[in-house]
Amino acid sequence: MEGLNKLENAVLTKLLAGGHPILATLRLQAEAAHLVTREYSGNGFFCTFAVPSGQPPVASNSTFRIGDVDAKVKGLKHGVGFVLFIKNGYLDMLEGYSYEEPWPAKLDEFALNYQHEPRIVDSLLGK
Repeated sequence: MEGLNKLENAVLTKLLAGGHPILATLRLQAEAAHLVTREYSGNGFFCTFAVPSGQPPVASNSTFRIGDVDAKVKGLKHGVGFVLFIKNGYLDMLEGYSYEEPWPAKLDEFALNYQHEPRIVDSLLGK
C-alpha cells in the first residue's frame, strides 16, 4: 500500500495472508488504497486508509477486525500487537500498540508471528 513504512506494510501483508475469499478481496483493496493519516499515540500508531471507489467491498459490506498478528521488537520486553479494522466492507484503519511500554522512536528490527498456529481464518472474520 502506498505510504506505509516497512513495519506497517509487513503487518498488513501478514494480516491479509491466506486463501479465504474475504482476504483476497481485502488484498485487492490494499493494492489500490493509500495512507491518509498516520497518528502516533505514544504507545502505538493509527494508520487510516482510503480505498478508491470502484474497488469491491468484502461480502455483505461487513464491519469487523483482524488482530491475530504480534511482533517481537528489539527494545520492547513484551512486543507489540496489531488490529486491522474493516468498516462497511472496506479497509479502514491499522492500529499498532505496545503492551504498557512506550512506542520506540525507531523500529527497524522486528519478527512477526501469528498468535495461534494454525491460523483459523473463519473465526477472525466473524464466521
